[in-house]
Amino acid sequence: MWKYYALLSAFFAALTTIFAKMGVKDINSDLATAVRTTIILFITWGIALAGNHVSEAKYIPSHTWLFLILSGAATGLSWLFYFKALQIGDVAHVAPVDKLSVVITICLSFLFLKEPVNGKVIIGALLITAGSIIMLYK
Repeated sequence: MWKYYALLSAFFAALTTIFAKMGVKDINSDLATAVRTTIILFITWGIALAGNHVSEAKYIPSHTWLFLILSGAATGLSWLFYFKALQIGDVAHVAPVDKLSVVITICLSFLFLKEPVNGKVIIGALLITAGSIIMLYK
C-alpha cells in the first residue's frame, strides 16, 4: 500500500511544482510560501479535527515533539529555498536538483537510522545524482 501513497505523493509534488512556478511569477517567493503554508495548515488541521486526532496530542512524548518541530523547521526552510529557486530558475532544472534530497535522505538514513543500503539503492542514488548534476547545466 505504501507504494500507492508514494506515487500519489510524487504526483502531487509535481503539481505543487507546476502550480508554485505559476504562483511565484508576480509576487515575492517568501510571500508565496507563506500563503501556501497557510493553506496546508488549514487542510491538515481540518483532517486532524475530522479524524478526532487532536486529543491525541497530549500523549505525544517530548522527544517526538522535538523531532516534529525540527522537521517542521526543515520543511519551512526547504520550501522557502525551493520557491526562490523556482522563481528565478526553470522548473526543468530546479526540480531534478531538488530531488538530490532523495540521495541526501538515503545517506542520512544510513548514518542516523542505521537503515540498510544495498547495491540497488546505491546505483539508484548514483543515477539520481548524475541526473541532477546534468540538469545543473543548461
